[in-house]
Amino acid sequence: MIGGRKIDLALEAKELAEGSPRKTTRLPGVKAREDTLFGYPLAQVDILDRRGEQALGKPRGRYLTLTLPQLPQGREEILRGARAVAGALKALPALPAEGTVLVAGLGNRRVTPDALGPRTADALLVTRHLVEELPKDFGALRPVAALAAGVTGATGVETGELLAAVVEKLRPACLVAVDALAARRQERVCRTIQVSDTGIVPGSGVGNPRRALDRASLGIPVIAVGVPTVVEAATLCLDLLEGAGEGFDPALFRRPGAEWFVTPRNIDSEVDTLSRLLGLGISAALHVDFSVEDVEKWTC
Repeated sequence: MIGGRKIDLALEAKELAEGSPRKTTRLPGVKAREDTLFGYPLAQVDILDRRGEQALGKPRGRYLTLTLPQLPQGREEILRGARAVAGALKALPALPAEGTVLVAGLGNRRVTPDALGPRTADALLVTRHLVEELPKDFGALRPVAALAAGVTGATGVETGELLAAVVEKLRPACLVAVDALAARRQERVCRTIQVSDTGIVPGSGVGNPRRALDRASLGIPVIAVGVPTVVEAATLCLDLLEGAGEGFDPALFRRPGAEWFVTPRNIDSEVDTLSRLLGLGISAALHVDFSVEDVEKWTC
């Protein structure tokens, strides 16, 4: 949390802490640069040491943020976005070149802004069962398993407990956790995709942090993929006030309604599109011999 604001995106944490363009940095322990990937703006923020962790309030590691100028419309735009997601994942050194990968779709399927993770899990190309049961036919594929963990209120089981048990059983080389995030700026809601190698704390962006999912807790690399689907009401108001030239007022966070979250009115269609895009992109990153078109044929 920086200045009273809950911030999931490392890019936004850096902007708020530094107030400078993304190409250079004055923050100790932080490096940042801009690039493009398949035509989309790509911001990279590397938190190098404890100084960087303290400056941004996030664990050290690499954070890549893709910006979608608009929600992809039509098949070709979705495929291009998926290629960008695959490219971002492949740019993380923590992603192993081989071995079983478990993909966890975090969130509540019954609450649309929180359903991104489970719906992404539905869109993945899963192969572990094929590799194990029909090795002659599918032995060349990478074993990929998917799990929509649900939420504690519906299952009575902490997501971290469930995933720890599954990881112990499957012994995957890596966990990829997909979750909905919260943004500081409304224009980033459903328009940015963050990929990081630092793990994730489910629910932290909406003030309900659960057990951390990271290398320390699970014993394997944990890659997080997230898209902000909500913005905190108080944070949104501050964003609008700053845009109008008004100053920062911390008292706003103590007013009734400050804890509310705002989501787009067409969130159903946006989550559907984004989960499909993420499913294709994650699958293409894991199955390196497959293009996103190949994955699309297998998952239709």
